[in-house]
Amino acid sequence: MHLGLIMDGNGRWATQRSLPRAAGHLEGLKAAKRVLLAAIKLHIDYLTLYVFSTENWKRPSQEVKYLMSLIAKKLPGEMDFYRDNGIRILFRGDISALPEASQEGVRKTVEHTKDCKALTVVLAINYGGQDEIARACNRFIEKNPGKPVTIEGIQANLDQPEVPAPDMIARSAGELRLSNFMLWDSAYAEFLALDDLWPDWGEAQLQTCLDALSNRVRKFGGLAK
Repeated sequence: MHLGLIMDGNGRWATQRSLPRAAGHLEGLKAAKRVLLAAIKLHIDYLTLYVFSTENWKRPSQEVKYLMSLIAKKLPGEMDFYRDNGIRILFRGDISALPEASQEGVRKTVEHTKDCKALTVVLAINYGGQDEIARACNRFIEKNPGKPVTIEGIQANLDQPEVPAPDMIARSAGELRLSNFMLWDSAYAEFLALDDLWPDWGEAQLQTCLDALSNRVRKFGGLAK
């Protein structure tokens, strides 16, 4: 079971409480930890979390700087939490554009959780589905000069080709768009939008996702059985 999550609504959560946007992002981190623990309890194998998109650089520089500092400090700062709960961290996206401290935070977390087996969490950082497909094509061409690009070739050159495609992509805050998230992988993913803002998420919302998925008929282009 693989669930992709578009974590939306941190800023709105803070605004509703007359708090700075940074407070919303901190609450969003707490929600992420609740969701990770719930995923283990509910026997989900993979979670992909949309942390920072290729378009998020357009946000105010102060907010971007704050988010980069969270990646640099908070991500590796939760190492005991990951290891105590068997959470392996991977990433997808072009982290070469991140500040060096943020890159190091990602690399350190991936290295120190590589043997964890209860849950695999893929963090999409400086990630865009279009960018990933373009980079996958370029990797294929570099390895196979003169050969035509194929579906199999793109698949093999994605950021995390060994991670299965998501069964469902869910979004918080009631928005009904993918926002450039996992465009290749989502070809046959189910989609669900919940009104709850991301800082309010926990086991109940994750269970709602699983209940919704269990009621979908997935045909993958064929006929229902």
